[in-house]
Amino acid sequence: MSDLYDEHQEFEDGAAGADDAQERTFAALPSIQGKGFAATWWGQAWLKALEDTALDLQQLKAGRRLARAGAVGAVTVRPGRITALVADRRGVQHRSDVLLQQLGGDDWDRFLDMAVERSAHIAALLDREMPPHLVEDAAAAGVELLPGIGDLEPRCDCDAWDHCAHTAALSYQVARLLDQDPFVLLLLRGRGEQALLDELQVRSAAAAEPVAPAAEPEGVDAAEAYASAVVLPPLPEPPPLPAEPGLPPALDTETPPPADTDVAALEFLAARAAAEAHRLLAEALGPGHEQRAAEPGLTVAQDAARLAAAGPGPHVAARLAHASGRDREGLASAARAWEHGGVAALAALEDDWTPDAKSAARARAALEAAWEEDERPALKGSRGRWTVSGGDAQLRLGRDGRWWPYRKERGRWTPAGPSASDPASALVTALGAGDSRKGSGTGME
Repeated sequence: MSDLYDEHQEFEDGAAGADDAQERTFAALPSIQGKGFAATWWGQAWLKALEDTALDLQQLKAGRRLARAGAVGAVTVRPGRITALVADRRGVQHRSDVLLQQLGGDDWDRFLDMAVERSAHIAALLDREMPPHLVEDAAAAGVELLPGIGDLEPRCDCDAWDHCAHTAALSYQVARLLDQDPFVLLLLRGRGEQALLDELQVRSAAAAEPVAPAAEPEGVDAAEAYASAVVLPPLPEPPPLPAEPGLPPALDTETPPPADTDVAALEFLAARAAAEAHRLLAEALGPGHEQRAAEPGLTVAQDAARLAAAGPGPHVAARLAHASGRDREGLASAARAWEHGGVAALAALEDDWTPDAKSAARARAALEAAWEEDERPALKGSRGRWTVSGGDAQLRLGRDGRWWPYRKERGRWTPAGPSASDPASALVTALGAGDSRKGSGTGME
């Protein structure tokens, strides 16, 4: 057995140097026939460390029986050690201890600095909760709060060399205490609740103090150095483009979101933001990005169509339709238009514009030149739209002079494909869209 905890070998009331703030005693807990020992994830992590460490499964089972029967007396928790008297099946009491390595001073410094930066963690602890992010952030800072395999070291006066039924019973009972108050774990690791909160208050106050202005830097101004350089070093190569967008943060946490939070919509927007960031990065790393002008911002209606084209679920689609002033089918048409050509395609769908005299003349010339005299379809024109007489196909002229194919579906004109510079090509797409749309849909229709 390790002698790492020799300073705690004597467990007596009023032991020399004892600090009430660094020692807590919990009254014996009642029996829990038919119930589990840990309801929280951190209590279950404690039990996993016990069950993965013990070599004798029969002793674990015996310990569970003793704990369920209420055989564990008052439990005393102090830094590095838990202690209790545990009665065996004959009623004989055994002094049992379970030891856990305390965190060092540097570990506590890292943990406290992390906690000051993330006040939500301390708020959760004060609510007697231990959110997964607290443990993850602590681990990222190099501090392991929860025990792992081999970290729970048993000591019992029954002289067992491994976890006996008495130390197992004590460990199972401590899992119940951890469920009620995660500060029990922090005390085991070396800091009592009040001492921990006092240190956090001191560090928070220090962090809030104004920072003195930095001294005037030495050296040469960057612009001056750049202007005086004879040969400039080459710029580094741009970073490689990730293969796919990154994953947005997970919202499935122990701490529930506010009641009015639409989790499904938030998750969808986070995923779309990651995809859009990946697209923009691909454009920035591609050739000729310096010459591309920045796109103007989208309106609410345009952005709703862009998001709807990503295939949201019915709930999010309904919110997008409402926000953009469309009905369900209108949003589906807008999403389809966006897929075919973005802002320009959406304008062809929703802007019922009338070409000026010059644009109208160019459109008529294009229509006359697109077909031979005996092959030209009968088209009925109205403003910037030409519909096949007696048919379900239509051509729409965009403000940029390109032609957009449309087809009537369920009494509504819907986009049938991307634009074309030639009206004949666009009409072929419109006429052929009927068969290709059968049995298909956007999921919002």
